[in-house]
Amino acid sequence: MSDVLEALRGALGDAVSFDPIDLAAATSDKSGHDSRSTPLAIVTARSVADVRATMRIATEFRIPVVPRGAGTGLAGGAIASAGEIVLSTIAMDRILEISVADELAVVEPGIINAELNVLLAEHGLWFAPDPASKAISTVGGNIATNAGGLLCAKYGVTREAVLGLKVVLADGRLLTLGHRSVKGVTGLDLTALMIGSEGTLGIIVEATLKLRPPQSGTVSTIAAFFPDIVSAAGASAAISAAGIRPAAMELLDSAALTAIGRYLDLPLAGRGGAFLLVQTDGAGSASESAAAVAIIRSHGGDAEVTSDPEEGERLFEIRRAFHPALEAQGTVLIEDVAVPRSALPQIFAEIAVIADRYGLGIPTVAHAGDGNLHPNFVYTPAADGEVPEAVWSAAHELFTAALALGGTLTGEHGVGILKRRWMRDELGDDQLELQRSIKLVFDPLSIMNPGKML
Repeated sequence: MSDVLEALRGALGDAVSFDPIDLAAATSDKSGHDSRSTPLAIVTARSVADVRATMRIATEFRIPVVPRGAGTGLAGGAIASAGEIVLSTIAMDRILEISVADELAVVEPGIINAELNVLLAEHGLWFAPDPASKAISTVGGNIATNAGGLLCAKYGVTREAVLGLKVVLADGRLLTLGHRSVKGVTGLDLTALMIGSEGTLGIIVEATLKLRPPQSGTVSTIAAFFPDIVSAAGASAAISAAGIRPAAMELLDSAALTAIGRYLDLPLAGRGGAFLLVQTDGAGSASESAAAVAIIRSHGGDAEVTSDPEEGERLFEIRRAFHPALEAQGTVLIEDVAVPRSALPQIFAEIAVIADRYGLGIPTVAHAGDGNLHPNFVYTPAADGEVPEAVWSAAHELFTAALALGGTLTGEHGVGILKRRWMRDELGDDQLELQRSIKLVFDPLSIMNPGKML
Protein backbone atom coordinates (compact mmCIF):
# COMPACT_ATOMS: atom_id res chain seq x y z
CA MET A 1 0.00 0.00 0.00
CA SER A 2 2.92 2.37 0.50
CA ASP A 3 3.45 2.51 -3.28
CA VAL A 4 -0.21 3.46 -3.77
CA LEU A 5 -0.03 6.22 -1.18
CA GLU A 6 3.18 7.55 -2.67
CA ALA A 7 1.65 7.59 -6.14
CA LEU A 8 -1.42 9.48 -4.85
CA ARG A 9 0.74 12.03 -3.03
CA GLY A 10 2.95 12.53 -6.06
CA ALA A 11 0.06 13.04 -8.48
CA LEU A 12 -2.41 14.93 -6.30
CA GLY A 13 -0.48 16.63 -3.49
CA ASP A 14 -2.67 18.13 -0.78
CA ALA A 15 -5.83 16.86 -2.46
CA VAL A 16 -5.06 13.58 -0.68
CA SER A 17 -5.95 13.24 3.01
CA PHE A 18 -5.03 10.55 5.53
CA ASP A 19 -6.53 12.46 8.44
CA PRO A 20 -8.30 9.98 10.77
CA ILE A 21 -11.29 12.32 11.18
CA ASP A 22 -11.74 12.59 7.41
CA LEU A 23 -11.34 8.84 6.97
CA ALA A 24 -13.87 8.07 9.71
CA ALA A 25 -16.45 10.41 8.17
CA ALA A 26 -16.40 8.39 4.94
CA THR A 27 -17.43 5.15 6.68
CA SER A 28 -21.08 6.19 7.01
CA ASP A 29 -23.85 8.17 5.36
CA LYS A 30 -27.44 9.12 6.21
CA SER A 31 -28.55 5.48 5.96
CA GLY A 32 -27.32 4.82 9.50
CA HIS A 33 -24.97 2.09 8.25
CA ASP A 34 -21.27 2.18 9.19
CA SER A 35 -18.54 0.10 7.56
CA ARG A 36 -16.55 -0.09 10.86
CA SER A 37 -13.21 0.10 9.05
CA THR A 38 -11.54 3.18 7.64
CA PRO A 39 -10.51 3.64 4.00
CA LEU A 40 -6.97 3.96 2.74
CA ALA A 41 -7.17 7.63 1.73
CA ILE A 42 -9.55 10.37 0.65
CA VAL A 43 -8.96 12.31 -2.55
CA THR A 44 -10.90 15.58 -2.69
CA ALA A 45 -10.81 16.23 -6.41
CA ARG A 46 -10.75 19.84 -7.57
CA SER A 47 -10.79 19.11 -11.30
CA VAL A 48 -11.47 16.46 -13.92
CA ALA A 49 -7.70 15.97 -14.11
CA ASP A 50 -7.63 15.02 -10.41
CA VAL A 51 -10.36 12.42 -10.96
CA ARG A 52 -8.60 10.95 -13.98
CA ALA A 53 -5.27 10.77 -12.16
CA THR A 54 -6.86 9.00 -9.22
CA MET A 55 -8.53 6.41 -11.41
CA ARG A 56 -5.34 5.73 -13.38
CA ILE A 57 -3.52 5.03 -10.11
CA ALA A 58 -6.38 2.90 -8.82
CA THR A 59 -6.34 0.84 -12.03
CA GLU A 60 -2.56 0.47 -11.97
CA PHE A 61 -2.58 -0.87 -8.41
CA ARG A 62 -6.05 -2.49 -8.61
CA ILE A 63 -7.34 -0.49 -5.64
CA PRO A 64 -11.12 -0.12 -5.12
CA VAL A 65 -12.55 3.40 -5.40
CA VAL A 66 -15.68 4.71 -3.67
CA PRO A 67 -17.13 7.87 -5.32
CA ARG A 68 -18.65 10.24 -2.78
CA GLY A 69 -20.41 13.59 -2.77
CA ALA A 70 -22.04 15.12 0.29
CA GLY A 71 -22.60 11.75 1.97
CA THR A 72 -26.35 12.29 2.26
CA GLY A 73 -27.33 8.99 0.61
CA LEU A 74 -29.81 6.69 2.32
CA ALA A 75 -28.76 3.28 0.99
CA GLY A 76 -25.10 3.03 2.00
CA GLY A 77 -23.96 3.67 -1.56
CA ALA A 78 -21.03 5.96 -0.72
CA ILE A 79 -19.67 4.16 2.35
CA ALA A 80 -15.99 3.21 2.28
CA SER A 81 -14.07 0.40 4.00
CA ALA A 82 -10.48 -0.69 4.57
CA GLY A 83 -8.23 -0.74 1.51
CA GLU A 84 -10.40 1.61 -0.54
CA ILE A 85 -9.79 5.09 -1.91
CA VAL A 86 -12.60 7.58 -1.43
CA LEU A 87 -12.87 9.93 -4.39
CA SER A 88 -14.87 12.98 -3.35
CA THR A 89 -16.23 15.45 -5.89
CA ILE A 90 -17.67 17.82 -3.27
CA ALA A 91 -15.11 20.53 -4.11
CA MET A 92 -16.03 20.45 -7.81
CA ASP A 93 -18.96 22.81 -7.32
CA ARG A 94 -18.89 25.35 -10.13
CA ILE A 95 -21.55 26.35 -12.63
CA LEU A 96 -19.67 26.24 -15.93
CA GLU A 97 -22.41 27.69 -18.13
CA ILE A 98 -25.99 28.91 -18.04
CA SER A 99 -27.78 29.20 -21.39
CA VAL A 100 -31.06 31.06 -21.12
CA ALA A 101 -31.73 30.60 -24.85
CA ASP A 102 -31.36 26.81 -24.64
CA GLU A 103 -32.71 26.48 -21.08
CA LEU A 104 -29.74 24.47 -19.88
CA ALA A 105 -26.86 24.67 -17.43
CA VAL A 106 -23.52 22.89 -17.37
CA VAL A 107 -22.39 22.19 -13.82
CA GLU A 108 -19.81 20.29 -11.82
CA PRO A 109 -21.13 17.46 -9.62
CA GLY A 110 -20.41 18.98 -6.21
CA ILE A 111 -22.85 21.88 -6.42
CA ILE A 112 -25.64 21.71 -3.84
CA ASN A 113 -29.10 21.20 -5.33
CA ALA A 114 -30.79 24.11 -3.54
CA GLU A 115 -27.86 26.48 -4.10
CA LEU A 116 -28.01 25.78 -7.83
CA ASN A 117 -31.61 26.90 -7.96
CA VAL A 118 -30.84 30.10 -6.07
CA LEU A 119 -28.30 30.97 -8.77
CA LEU A 120 -30.57 29.87 -11.62
CA ALA A 121 -33.42 32.03 -10.33
CA GLU A 122 -31.37 35.12 -11.23
CA HIS A 123 -31.72 34.00 -14.86
CA GLY A 124 -35.40 33.08 -14.64
CA LEU A 125 -34.68 29.34 -14.74
CA TRP A 126 -35.25 26.35 -12.50
CA PHE A 127 -33.84 22.82 -12.07
CA ALA A 128 -36.94 20.77 -11.27
CA PRO A 129 -35.64 17.79 -9.21
CA ASP A 130 -36.56 18.52 -5.60
CA PRO A 131 -35.30 15.87 -3.15
CA ALA A 132 -36.21 16.44 0.49
CA SER A 133 -32.45 16.70 1.14
CA LYS A 134 -31.98 19.45 -1.46
CA ALA A 135 -30.41 21.82 1.08
CA ILE A 136 -27.50 19.40 1.64
CA SER A 137 -27.36 16.99 -1.32
CA THR A 138 -25.25 17.49 -4.44
CA VAL A 139 -26.43 17.41 -8.03
CA GLY A 140 -23.86 14.68 -8.73
CA GLY A 141 -25.37 12.57 -5.98
CA ASN A 142 -28.87 13.28 -7.31
CA ILE A 143 -27.75 11.94 -10.69
CA ALA A 144 -25.87 8.94 -9.30
CA THR A 145 -29.03 7.75 -7.51
CA ASN A 146 -31.61 9.17 -9.96
CA ALA A 147 -33.03 11.09 -7.01
CA GLY A 148 -36.72 11.92 -6.90
CA GLY A 149 -38.35 14.11 -4.31
CA LEU A 150 -41.53 16.04 -3.77
CA LEU A 151 -42.18 17.23 -7.33
CA CYS A 152 -41.72 13.99 -9.29
CA ALA A 153 -45.38 13.37 -10.06
CA LYS A 154 -45.55 16.42 -12.32
CA TYR A 155 -41.92 17.21 -13.17
CA GLY A 156 -40.23 13.82 -13.18
CA VAL A 157 -37.16 12.38 -11.49
CA THR A 158 -33.58 13.50 -12.10
CA ARG A 159 -33.27 11.43 -15.31
CA GLU A 160 -35.83 13.67 -17.00
CA ALA A 161 -33.68 16.74 -16.28
CA VAL A 162 -30.28 15.53 -17.54
CA LEU A 163 -29.27 16.03 -21.18
CA GLY A 164 -25.66 14.91 -21.01
CA LEU A 165 -22.77 13.89 -18.77
CA LYS A 166 -19.01 13.71 -18.65
CA VAL A 167 -17.91 10.54 -16.90
CA VAL A 168 -14.47 9.25 -15.93
CA LEU A 169 -14.20 5.48 -16.30
CA ALA A 170 -12.29 3.11 -14.05
CA ASP A 171 -9.13 3.33 -16.19
CA GLY A 172 -9.17 7.14 -16.30
CA ARG A 173 -10.72 7.59 -19.74
CA LEU A 174 -13.13 10.52 -20.08
CA LEU A 175 -16.47 9.93 -21.83
CA THR A 176 -18.70 12.72 -23.12
CA LEU A 177 -22.27 11.43 -23.22
CA GLY A 178 -25.58 12.85 -24.37
CA HIS A 179 -26.18 16.17 -26.07
CA ARG A 180 -27.25 19.79 -25.64
CA SER A 181 -30.24 19.50 -27.95
CA VAL A 182 -33.74 18.72 -26.75
CA LYS A 183 -33.77 15.53 -28.83
CA GLY A 184 -31.00 13.00 -29.42
CA VAL A 185 -31.22 9.28 -30.22
CA THR A 186 -27.79 8.47 -31.67
CA GLY A 187 -26.76 5.02 -30.49
CA LEU A 188 -27.49 3.48 -27.10
CA ASP A 189 -28.47 5.90 -24.34
CA LEU A 190 -25.39 5.69 -22.11
CA THR A 191 -26.41 8.90 -20.35
CA ALA A 192 -29.52 7.20 -18.98
CA LEU A 193 -27.44 4.13 -18.07
CA MET A 194 -25.14 6.26 -15.92
CA ILE A 195 -28.03 7.96 -14.14
CA GLY A 196 -28.86 5.83 -11.11
CA SER A 197 -25.74 3.64 -11.50
CA GLU A 198 -24.58 4.60 -7.99
CA GLY A 199 -20.91 5.05 -8.90
CA THR A 200 -20.52 1.47 -10.09
CA LEU A 201 -19.82 2.33 -13.75
CA GLY A 202 -17.89 5.59 -13.58
CA ILE A 203 -17.57 8.96 -11.88
CA ILE A 204 -19.73 11.87 -12.99
CA VAL A 205 -17.55 14.97 -13.38
CA GLU A 206 -19.88 17.26 -15.34
CA ALA A 207 -23.59 17.42 -16.14
CA THR A 208 -25.62 19.26 -18.75
CA LEU A 209 -28.97 19.91 -17.11
CA LYS A 210 -32.34 20.59 -18.68
CA LEU A 211 -33.94 23.62 -17.03
CA ARG A 212 -37.43 25.09 -16.92
CA PRO A 213 -38.86 28.56 -16.51
CA PRO A 214 -40.67 28.93 -13.16
CA GLN A 215 -44.37 28.14 -13.26
CA SER A 216 -46.62 31.15 -13.65
CA GLY A 217 -49.93 31.69 -11.92
CA THR A 218 -51.15 31.09 -8.39
CA VAL A 219 -49.76 28.26 -6.30
CA SER A 220 -52.41 26.63 -4.12
CA THR A 221 -51.56 24.46 -1.14
CA ILE A 222 -54.10 22.10 0.43
CA ALA A 223 -53.64 20.77 3.95
CA ALA A 224 -56.03 17.92 4.76
CA PHE A 225 -56.42 15.75 7.86
CA PHE A 226 -58.06 12.31 7.69
CA PRO A 227 -59.25 9.89 10.36
CA ASP A 228 -56.92 7.16 9.08
CA ILE A 229 -54.12 6.58 6.60
CA VAL A 230 -56.05 4.22 4.30
CA SER A 231 -58.74 6.88 3.72
CA ALA A 232 -56.05 9.46 2.98
CA ALA A 233 -54.28 7.07 0.59
CA GLY A 234 -57.60 6.42 -1.15
CA ALA A 235 -58.10 10.16 -1.61
CA SER A 236 -54.63 10.61 -3.09
CA ALA A 237 -55.17 7.71 -5.48
CA ALA A 238 -58.53 9.21 -6.52
CA ILE A 239 -56.91 12.58 -7.20
CA SER A 240 -54.42 10.92 -9.56
CA ALA A 241 -57.15 8.82 -11.20
CA ALA A 242 -59.15 12.00 -11.87
CA GLY A 243 -56.35 13.27 -14.08
CA ILE A 244 -55.25 15.99 -11.66
CA ARG A 245 -51.47 16.45 -11.66
CA PRO A 246 -50.41 18.30 -8.53
CA ALA A 247 -46.89 19.66 -8.38
CA ALA A 248 -46.59 17.80 -5.08
CA MET A 249 -48.79 15.43 -3.11
CA GLU A 250 -47.35 14.21 0.20
CA LEU A 251 -48.94 11.81 2.65
CA LEU A 252 -48.00 11.33 6.34
CA ASP A 253 -49.37 8.70 8.71
CA SER A 254 -50.21 9.17 12.39
CA ALA A 255 -46.80 8.02 13.67
CA ALA A 256 -45.11 10.52 11.35
CA LEU A 257 -47.42 13.30 12.55
CA THR A 258 -46.66 12.47 16.18
CA ALA A 259 -42.89 12.54 15.61
CA ILE A 260 -42.95 15.77 13.60
CA GLY A 261 -45.32 17.47 16.05
CA ARG A 262 -42.99 16.65 18.92
CA TYR A 263 -39.94 17.79 16.94
CA LEU A 264 -41.47 21.11 15.76
CA ASP A 265 -43.60 21.63 18.89
CA LEU A 266 -46.79 21.69 16.85
CA PRO A 267 -50.18 20.14 17.79
CA LEU A 268 -50.34 17.79 14.81
CA ALA A 269 -51.11 14.42 16.39
CA GLY A 270 -54.51 15.42 17.73
CA ARG A 271 -55.91 16.63 14.42
CA GLY A 272 -56.27 13.30 12.68
CA GLY A 273 -54.76 9.94 11.83
CA ALA A 274 -53.19 11.07 8.56
CA PHE A 275 -52.17 14.26 6.78
CA LEU A 276 -52.32 14.88 3.02
CA LEU A 277 -50.48 17.86 1.58
CA VAL A 278 -51.32 18.82 -2.01
CA GLN A 279 -49.86 21.67 -4.04
CA THR A 280 -51.05 22.77 -7.48
CA ASP A 281 -49.35 25.26 -9.78
CA GLY A 282 -49.51 26.64 -13.29
CA ALA A 283 -52.40 28.12 -15.25
CA GLY A 284 -54.91 25.55 -14.03
CA SER A 285 -53.91 25.69 -10.38
CA ALA A 286 -57.17 27.09 -8.99
CA SER A 287 -59.45 24.63 -10.80
CA GLU A 288 -57.19 21.67 -9.99
CA SER A 289 -57.11 22.71 -6.35
CA ALA A 290 -60.90 22.95 -6.18
CA ALA A 291 -61.28 19.52 -7.77
CA ALA A 292 -58.75 18.00 -5.36
CA VAL A 293 -60.55 19.51 -2.35
CA ALA A 294 -63.85 18.00 -3.51
CA ILE A 295 -62.24 14.56 -3.77
CA ILE A 296 -60.58 14.92 -0.37
CA ARG A 297 -63.85 15.81 1.31
CA SER A 298 -65.66 12.94 -0.41
CA HIS A 299 -63.12 10.60 1.20
CA GLY A 300 -63.65 11.99 4.69
CA GLY A 301 -60.85 14.54 4.77
CA ASP A 302 -60.96 17.95 6.42
CA ALA A 303 -59.28 20.30 3.93
CA GLU A 304 -58.01 23.87 4.10
CA VAL A 305 -56.57 25.79 1.14
CA THR A 306 -54.09 28.64 1.01
CA SER A 307 -52.58 30.63 -1.85
CA ASP A 308 -50.18 32.47 0.46
CA PRO A 309 -46.61 31.43 -0.52
CA GLU A 310 -45.25 31.74 3.02
CA GLU A 311 -48.03 29.64 4.48
CA GLY A 312 -47.54 27.06 1.74
CA GLU A 313 -43.83 26.85 2.50
CA ARG A 314 -44.57 26.53 6.22
CA LEU A 315 -46.79 23.54 5.49
CA PHE A 316 -44.07 21.90 3.41
CA GLU A 317 -41.59 22.47 6.22
CA ILE A 318 -43.74 20.04 8.22
CA ARG A 319 -43.15 17.38 5.56
CA ARG A 320 -39.43 18.13 5.26
CA ALA A 321 -39.02 17.79 9.04
CA PHE A 322 -39.91 14.08 8.89
CA HIS A 323 -36.41 12.61 8.77
CA PRO A 324 -34.86 15.02 11.32
CA ALA A 325 -37.80 14.28 13.62
CA LEU A 326 -37.13 10.54 13.46
CA GLU A 327 -33.38 10.96 13.86
CA ALA A 328 -34.12 12.82 17.09
CA GLN A 329 -35.83 9.65 18.38
CA GLY A 330 -33.02 7.19 17.72
CA THR A 331 -31.37 5.12 15.00
CA VAL A 332 -33.45 5.02 11.82
CA LEU A 333 -33.60 2.64 8.87
CA ILE A 334 -35.17 4.75 6.13
CA GLU A 335 -36.88 2.55 3.57
CA ASP A 336 -38.00 3.40 0.07
CA VAL A 337 -40.50 1.37 -1.93
CA ALA A 338 -42.82 2.40 -4.73
CA VAL A 339 -46.11 0.96 -5.95
CA PRO A 340 -48.66 1.95 -8.59
CA ARG A 341 -50.60 4.94 -7.27
CA SER A 342 -53.84 2.97 -7.22
CA ALA A 343 -52.20 0.49 -4.81
CA LEU A 344 -51.40 3.07 -2.10
CA PRO A 345 -54.30 2.04 0.17
CA GLN A 346 -53.23 -1.61 -0.04
CA ILE A 347 -49.56 -0.97 0.75
CA PHE A 348 -50.46 1.22 3.74
CA ALA A 349 -52.72 -1.57 4.99
CA GLU A 350 -49.84 -4.04 4.56
CA ILE A 351 -47.50 -1.77 6.53
CA ALA A 352 -50.00 -1.70 9.41
CA VAL A 353 -50.17 -5.52 9.42
CA ILE A 354 -46.36 -5.83 9.36
CA ALA A 355 -45.96 -3.28 12.16
CA ASP A 356 -48.46 -5.18 14.30
CA ARG A 357 -46.89 -8.57 13.57
CA TYR A 358 -43.42 -7.45 14.64
CA GLY A 359 -44.45 -5.03 17.37
CA LEU A 360 -42.69 -2.19 15.57
CA GLY A 361 -43.58 1.41 14.92
CA ILE A 362 -43.14 2.13 11.21
CA PRO A 363 -43.73 5.87 10.68
CA THR A 364 -44.38 6.36 6.98
CA VAL A 365 -44.51 9.26 4.54
CA ALA A 366 -45.26 8.97 0.85
CA HIS A 367 -44.80 10.95 -2.31
CA ALA A 368 -48.40 10.03 -3.00
CA GLY A 369 -48.42 11.65 -6.43
CA ASP A 370 -46.06 8.96 -7.76
CA GLY A 371 -46.64 6.08 -5.34
CA ASN A 372 -43.25 6.27 -3.60
CA LEU A 373 -43.35 5.48 0.14
CA HIS A 374 -40.76 5.89 2.87
CA PRO A 375 -41.57 3.52 5.73
CA ASN A 376 -39.09 4.14 8.55
CA PHE A 377 -37.93 1.80 11.29
CA VAL A 378 -36.78 3.51 14.48
CA TYR A 379 -34.81 0.93 16.46
CA THR A 380 -32.19 0.24 19.09
CA PRO A 381 -29.10 -1.26 17.40
CA ALA A 382 -28.15 -4.86 18.17
CA ALA A 383 -25.18 -5.62 20.42
CA ASP A 384 -22.84 -5.54 17.40
CA GLY A 385 -24.26 -2.18 16.32
CA GLU A 386 -26.12 -3.62 13.34
CA VAL A 387 -29.80 -3.45 12.41
CA PRO A 388 -31.69 -6.08 14.48
CA GLU A 389 -32.76 -9.13 12.50
CA ALA A 390 -36.42 -8.53 13.38
CA VAL A 391 -36.25 -5.18 11.60
CA TRP A 392 -34.76 -6.79 8.48
CA SER A 393 -37.45 -9.49 8.60
CA ALA A 394 -40.14 -6.81 8.71
CA ALA A 395 -38.42 -4.94 5.88
CA HIS A 396 -38.32 -8.17 3.84
CA GLU A 397 -42.10 -8.52 4.19
CA LEU A 398 -42.48 -4.87 3.18
CA PHE A 399 -40.41 -5.40 0.03
CA THR A 400 -42.31 -8.58 -0.82
CA ALA A 401 -45.63 -6.75 -0.45
CA ALA A 402 -44.49 -3.90 -2.69
CA LEU A 403 -43.32 -6.28 -5.41
CA ALA A 404 -46.58 -8.26 -5.20
CA LEU A 405 -48.50 -5.04 -5.86
CA GLY A 406 -46.48 -4.37 -9.01
CA GLY A 407 -43.99 -2.07 -7.31
CA THR A 408 -40.25 -1.83 -6.76
CA LEU A 409 -37.66 -2.10 -3.99
CA THR A 410 -36.52 1.48 -4.37
CA GLY A 411 -38.12 4.50 -5.95
CA GLU A 412 -35.31 7.01 -5.47
CA HIS A 413 -32.76 6.16 -2.75
CA GLY A 414 -30.98 3.45 -4.70
CA VAL A 415 -29.76 -0.01 -3.74
CA GLY A 416 -26.31 0.65 -2.26
CA ILE A 417 -25.38 -1.84 0.44
CA LEU A 418 -28.71 -2.03 2.20
CA LYS A 419 -30.88 -3.55 -0.54
CA ARG A 420 -28.50 -5.58 -2.67
CA ARG A 421 -29.68 -8.88 -1.13
CA TRP A 422 -33.16 -8.31 -2.63
CA MET A 423 -32.06 -7.36 -6.14
CA ARG A 424 -32.67 -10.86 -7.50
CA ASP A 425 -36.21 -10.87 -6.09
CA GLU A 426 -37.16 -7.96 -8.34
CA LEU A 427 -34.93 -8.44 -11.37
CA GLY A 428 -34.77 -12.23 -11.65
CA ASP A 429 -31.68 -14.29 -12.53
CA ASP A 430 -31.30 -13.34 -16.18
CA GLN A 431 -31.62 -9.59 -15.79
CA LEU A 432 -29.37 -9.46 -12.75
CA GLU A 433 -26.61 -11.37 -14.53
CA LEU A 434 -27.00 -9.17 -17.62
CA GLN A 435 -26.59 -6.05 -15.47
CA ARG A 436 -23.48 -7.50 -13.86
CA SER A 437 -22.07 -8.21 -17.32
CA ILE A 438 -22.71 -4.60 -18.36
CA LYS A 439 -20.80 -3.39 -15.30
CA LEU A 440 -17.77 -5.47 -16.33
CA VAL A 441 -17.67 -3.69 -19.71
CA PHE A 442 -17.18 -0.37 -17.94
CA ASP A 443 -15.21 -1.72 -14.98
CA PRO A 444 -13.38 -4.94 -15.94
CA LEU A 445 -11.31 -5.00 -12.72
CA SER A 446 -14.42 -4.43 -10.54
CA ILE A 447 -12.79 -1.55 -8.67
CA MET A 448 -15.71 0.90 -8.97
CA ASN A 449 -17.69 1.09 -5.72
CA PRO A 450 -17.38 -2.63 -4.96
CA GLY A 451 -20.00 -4.30 -2.79
CA LYS A 452 -22.68 -1.81 -3.81
CA MET A 453 -25.82 -2.57 -5.81
CA LEU A 454 -24.61 -5.24 -8.28
